[in-house]
Amino acid sequence: MTTLIKLEILRALRNKKFMFFSVIYPPALYMIIAGGADSTPVPGTKLDMGLYYMVSMAAFGAMTAVLLGNCEQIAKEREKGWVRQLRLTSLPGRGYVSAKVAAAATVSLPSIVLVLIMGAAVKGVRLEAWQWATIAIGTWLGSFVFAALGVAIGYLVSGDAVRPVSMLCYFGLAFCGGLWMPLTILPQWVQNIAEWIPTHAYAALGTAVEAGSAPHVKDIAILLGYLLVFAGGAAWLYRKDTRKA
Repeated sequence: MTTLIKLEILRALRNKKFMFFSVIYPPALYMIIAGGADSTPVPGTKLDMGLYYMVSMAAFGAMTAVLLGNCEQIAKEREKGWVRQLRLTSLPGRGYVSAKVAAAATVSLPSIVLVLIMGAAVKGVRLEAWQWATIAIGTWLGSFVFAALGVAIGYLVSGDAVRPVSMLCYFGLAFCGGLWMPLTILPQWVQNIAEWIPTHAYAALGTAVEAGSAPHVKDIAILLGYLLVFAGGAAWLYRKDTRKA
């Protein structure tokens, strides 16, 4: 299992096109969306638009790298027969899921750091050292949830359907989770849904720290619950395919 994890990380780092898109896209998107954001307070919070978008775009960028990257890569591996070869080994389902999650998380970390650097250097965001560190670590660890979801989707649907299904989940989670705009300016039904979906809890880790407090226990519990569900589902789908082989 350890060998496969190392292999997957090396494969991710050697994929220059994927690395460029995954690492450069998030800070570029942050500058496009938050370029005009000013010190206008976000309704219902203690944050201004610049602070809010820094965390939401770091979360959105990390989710992009780990969710979309995992879905399509697994679909290609299934078509090429790589996954079939792994099924012939004694690799457990948790080993395959762990390897994919670890590789995706390796790619997401640089993108998160770059967004934070852009926030400080270009947008003039000023936080305490502990806040910067906590936001970076929390956003990175939270991305594991969506990496596991990517593995599950990659195994759940066929190669032809993986892109539309993953994009539907990707955009739906981003919108309903308030990553594109503050939830307080969205319809009430979206706010009600957002309370129980992982993207809202994911972004809330960083916004709580920006406001000077620790991440809320409820948000951490929601993310851990989704991580168990997605990772468990991905491992079950891997074992299910193994029994068919």
